[in-house]
Amino acid sequence: MLVRLPYASRAVDTSPDAIESILHQSRDHNPHSGVTGVLCYGGGIFLQAIEGGRMAISELYGHIQRDTRHKDVVLLHYEEISERRFAGWTMGEVNMTRINASILLKYAERPELDPYSVSGRVSLALLEELMATASIIGRA
Repeated sequence: MLVRLPYASRAVDTSPDAIESILHQSRDHNPHSGVTGVLCYGGGIFLQAIEGGRMAISELYGHIQRDTRHKDVVLLHYEEISERRFAGWTMGEVNMTRINASILLKYAERPELDPYSVSGRVSLALLEELMATASIIGRA
């Protein structure tokens, strides 16, 4: 059974090396677990959607909750799915420098990434639009 789980968290270390380390670890680990997804990072906040088998996603989310590189980890939504939306990515990365502020403003009160202030479905809609506007890089 496939599931999708979007969550938000805050970075403990916001340095480019720390963020790259998280992406690198995801890209190394996820193919072996059958996990795909996308990570959006901006303003010290992560918005990530992961999808795969129910047990693999449950284990990964538990690991993320215990990961000292994250704080304020919040489950935004959880759903059973019939097909993957992020199948082409072991962990895609949103290029925040390519995002038009009007896209963010479309889904939130202010033109900034803040999944804490919107629903999980709204966060997923934002990720869908970012995919449609080619703002996501790193199909590895």
